[in-house]
Amino acid sequence: MANEHMESLYSALDQAATLLHKQVKTSFVEAATEAGEDLQTGMINHQDGVPDADATAKLEALFAPLDLSTFSAEECRQALQLLLVKAIAIDGVEPNKQVTPDAMAELATFIATVFIKPQTETVKVADLAVGSGNLLFAAMNQLAAALKLKVQGIGVDNDDTLLAFAGMSSALQQLDVALYHQDALGPLVVQDADLVVSDLPVGYYPLDDRAKQFETAAPKGHSYAHHLLIEQSLRALKPGGLGLFFVPSSVFQSDEAKSLTAWLTRSVHFQGLLNLPQNLFADSKAQKSLLILQNPGSKTHQVKQVLLGAFPALTDQAAFRQFIASVHDWAKQNLA
Repeated sequence: MANEHMESLYSALDQAATLLHKQVKTSFVEAATEAGEDLQTGMINHQDGVPDADATAKLEALFAPLDLSTFSAEECRQALQLLLVKAIAIDGVEPNKQVTPDAMAELATFIATVFIKPQTETVKVADLAVGSGNLLFAAMNQLAAALKLKVQGIGVDNDDTLLAFAGMSSALQQLDVALYHQDALGPLVVQDADLVVSDLPVGYYPLDDRAKQFETAAPKGHSYAHHLLIEQSLRALKPGGLGLFFVPSSVFQSDEAKSLTAWLTRSVHFQGLLNLPQNLFADSKAQKSLLILQNPGSKTHQVKQVLLGAFPALTDQAAFRQFIASVHDWAKQNLA
């Protein structure tokens, strides 16, 4: 790790989580959540005499040298991301709940800054598949730095274990975030977001009756959850709000995509689809793209030239600078 300061935080949390994992006998994700909460509150939580006195003394010794006020929000998030990657490997968490790479958050944030022209001092960002919060929090931190504005976050997920981790993470980062434990395809509290950014889970949604409330539902059989979540996310956006979705690169190539395509044509501005660098994915079949949608509003329009193409490898700095310049040129021609 290049950042020794951040590494000190990660090392303490890693050792604490490993100790709690053995003591409390929960999943590593839950142990990591408890470690972060203990650090944030300054108190070791005990239940039924666990952790024992020896483990408590070790935890206090691990946390004593750390001064949270010296760590930036991004340092906290990066340390927790590393801890979560380890936790997911130990617990064998399913692919749909893996950590979204920072590179994807950076690409989404760049596109967001191209589109978003804030009218207020606060930008509201939502993620209806928030999971551990890493993508949402990375986007919030980066947008706050890029736009010099306050950023509020809203996250929804039905996985209470990952949502607890997200709650701990947002507290350590001192972020303004509201988290909701619910099926994101049920009635939403989220309204009038400026931006939705989401790495959508891929698969079928089992509740057919609820799916029928969406225009993107399949005419028969189960509907794709990621199609429904795109439509639901647009409902959570204010007029003119932007939706950035990481979706399978083949999203429009399946038979089930007909309903999605028809809804897009009728209801939203389809502004772009950018393939992510192949080197982000171990398997080419797992490659994703960034789908760029916008709610119609008084100051928005369907662009004449949809933004299509591919992000270059982030390691190719010359190609990436050229790509950024081309996107800005596209914006001048299509978003003015």
